[in-house]
Amino acid sequence: MKFPAEIIEELADIEHRQWAHWTKYMLDNLTDENIERWRRQIDTPYAELTDKEKDSDRVWACKVLAVVNKYKNEAEAGD
Repeated sequence: MKFPAEIIEELADIEHRQWAHWTKYMLDNLTDENIERWRRQIDTPYAELTDKEKDSDRVWACKVLAVVNKYKNEAEAGD
């Protein structure tokens, strides 16, 4: 399935903002304790994370869904 370039660019922008947010947070909070916790989270499937740990992923998922919904609504309005 081919996606419109506008959707890809908007989602890529979200992905970049997510990466930048995480990288800044990581660099600002680089402690042995956090490194140990992040390594554990890396090896943990999403379903096994705590609800608190899942919350930040949910925030970014909602940003993606907002873009998807925007384009869905535009497509439906054009029908």
